[in-house]
Amino acid sequence: MRKFLFNGAMIGVVAGGWNILQATRHGPRDWRLVLTWIGWALSVAVAIGNVTKDAEDKKLTSGEGKRGKK
Repeated sequence: MRKFLFNGAMIGVVAGGWNILQATRHGPRDWRLVLTWIGWALSVAVAIGNVTKDAEDKKLTSGEGKRGKK
């Protein structure tokens, strides 16, 4: 869980989500708002993918992922 909380990509996604939430509450609601939310959701997916890939790469380089394989 800590790998998600302290990752720069995840912090950026949370900050972006806060800004989009404020824009949704106070701004006009039109097609651009929908595209903004779609873009934010894609950013979340990419950030989560990067965090999990980084964690997997660290396991492989530290030798944890190689146990049981001969």
